[in-house]
Amino acid sequence: MLLHIKEVLTPDEARQAAAILARAPWEDGRLTAGEQSAQAKNNEQLREDCDETRELQGLLLRGLERHQVFFSAALPKHISPPLFNRYGGASNSFGNHVDSAVRFLRNGAGRVRTDISCTVFLADPADYDGGELVVEDTFGEQRVKLACGDMVLYPGTSVHRVLPVTRGHRLASYFWIQSMVRSDEQRRLLYDMDNHLRHLRSRYGETDPGVIGLTSTYHNLLRMWLDT
Repeated sequence: MLLHIKEVLTPDEARQAAAILARAPWEDGRLTAGEQSAQAKNNEQLREDCDETRELQGLLLRGLERHQVFFSAALPKHISPPLFNRYGGASNSFGNHVDSAVRFLRNGAGRVRTDISCTVFLADPADYDGGELVVEDTFGEQRVKLACGDMVLYPGTSVHRVLPVTRGHRLASYFWIQSMVRSDEQRRLLYDMDNHLRHLRSRYGETDPGVIGLTSTYHNLLRMWLDT
């Protein structure tokens, strides 16, 4: 499932993130790439241990915590600490690659199975040309370039790339989620059911027998599919 989630960051939070990114210390993104990715990766990223990264991580994680659509779609069990990158100038693209199945966290803090890949866009799309995230799936190539503060979720199994930025700078956060429901197909069914349930609750109320019955079915499916 490829899903656009709007306003993970509010406009005020997006401006706060932009101010932090403007003073951030950037380094070569290939320093943390795997052997295969290093051949395709040509961007800059923030050091994981700098103050700016920690400020931005707090801002973004608070946005995720309050976002109902994000929780419904991802059903997160573990979220890897968000990282931040920049594309532009001579460091302007990332060729085709697939994310590693497991993300090992810094300082022995554990690991995250990368069921879902996430990108939060942190620059106004009018401020740069190019830089689309291209995700390959069974329906063909999906090109994604979103408003500042919006996020895209897509399966961690997908081959993807970032097209060259030919003007300005593309700024983004990227991270991975280990979901409570491992299967992308099952997560999609649960997300669709949850959306329909919200619609039915708003129309018929929480105590309608059909709403109660479908809510029971939703939670019993979730209970059956939980990866604990």
